[in-house]
Amino acid sequence: MNPIVRRIAPLCCLALAAQRPLPSDPETRAWWATTADLSGDVMEGRDTGSSGHERAARLVADRFAKAGLKPAGDGGSYFQRVPMHEVRVERISVSVGGRPLRFLHDIMMNPVPGMPATLDAALAYRGYCAADALGDVRGRIVICHGTHRAGHPSDAERTVAVQAAGGAGVVTIADPGFAVEPPRWPFAYARTVWIAGKPPEARGPVRFTLNADALAAVIAGSGRDAARLIAAGAAGQPLPSFDPPRPFRASIRLTQRSIDSPNVLAFLPGTDPSMAAQTIVLSAHLDGYGPGEPVAGDRIYNGTLDDAAYVALLIRLAERRAGKGFRRPLLFAAFTGEEKGLLGARWFVDHSTVAKSRIAADINLDQIRPIFPLKLLTVHALDDTSLGDDARAVAVAMGVEVQRDPEPERNLLRRADQWPFIQAGIPATAFVFGYRAGSESERIYRQWYRTGYHKPQDDLDQPIDWQAATDFNRFFTTLVARIADQPAAPSWKPASSLRSQIPR
Repeated sequence: MNPIVRRIAPLCCLALAAQRPLPSDPETRAWWATTADLSGDVMEGRDTGSSGHERAARLVADRFAKAGLKPAGDGGSYFQRVPMHEVRVERISVSVGGRPLRFLHDIMMNPVPGMPATLDAALAYRGYCAADALGDVRGRIVICHGTHRAGHPSDAERTVAVQAAGGAGVVTIADPGFAVEPPRWPFAYARTVWIAGKPPEARGPVRFTLNADALAAVIAGSGRDAARLIAAGAAGQPLPSFDPPRPFRASIRLTQRSIDSPNVLAFLPGTDPSMAAQTIVLSAHLDGYGPGEPVAGDRIYNGTLDDAAYVALLIRLAERRAGKGFRRPLLFAAFTGEEKGLLGARWFVDHSTVAKSRIAADINLDQIRPIFPLKLLTVHALDDTSLGDDARAVAVAMGVEVQRDPEPERNLLRRADQWPFIQAGIPATAFVFGYRAGSESERIYRQWYRTGYHKPQDDLDQPIDWQAATDFNRFFTTLVARIADQPAAPSWKPASSLRSQIPR
């Protein structure tokens, strides 16, 4: 990047932020200015392995250093580089009966090494694709309604059943009835990234995801009403089995390359020698999606709330401390590759620059949307560790109620960077803004997931509830101080059902 451009980039981002009313609270303004530095267009969405991510990582490291944090990466640096490999769909055409399907809009696939370059097969529609409903699908591409409802096969179970029955591929209809997290179209791109040396599973049927709006084109000539099938599937009602008459064809060109991308790690030493082996990790993910398929003419997926704003919150906490430690040490971690499968957090847990035995807990910031008042907070693993008790105590003192995850079918606990810590037996927690059913807050939340989540519209111009942002940021900093200074270290609760599921 041109050095002159690099110097003026923060000023550009602040100018963007200034186009909207700014919060009255000075600390919230400073947090948002840092968010603007990280998620303006100049950072190009911070995709894993990209030059934009590298610029953002240098900015974070520089701010950590100026705040008095010590480098905690490899070789005395602030960076821990994560080796990765990627496979990307370079070119693809998909059609049914000669009628093309628009890739990323009508149909999507996640590429894996070794998948066939061409497909030419008959179709079979098999409802929810329970094993006993498949019949003879040998060599066929099987269409399945991707419901999340209890009592029907999961995505993994559908794939296993189709493979066992000899199917050549699975086309899963993205269920519009899954209102808690509705399908998102278009997808940004088709790209799979994994930690080098640990390639994704390549065996089994080729897997596609279908936009429900495109089902009519796929089953044309079958005499079936696509809208009725989608409505029945969305409601969990019985679905038929039939064989659409037109063949499914695809031609796929993949490209592969090795990349690496840095975690940014910085250390604030503790003040109590007796607690030196009780490091508290504070984490958020630096990566976003980067440039992708345009939505409303915008192709930069800025990732402002997901998750630049909460890397910014780590920076602001470090700057406010100005090198002054708590009793316990803190490790500030801006992880890479979260959007590609928690890759940076997984690498850190497996190659920790602090001995794993000296990590007492992880407090992760992700999935936080300050877009309506903070009156109710979902606390992940609320009943599993002492961190849940700490979160409850801080929230209640602020007049905020806490709750367990009310939507476990979304699997949010396992979808963010706290999960590798939990898998390693380290107490961890994370937070989601909660709402009451039928409330205006729920309406705003649902709308954001339809129009903002993993889209270019998650940018600096989106509506923010500044008081909610101020309240959550205060909750977080108060919680960190409580956990880092109190006499007892974070611990698992003996009755934790979560801990009993963790491999030992």
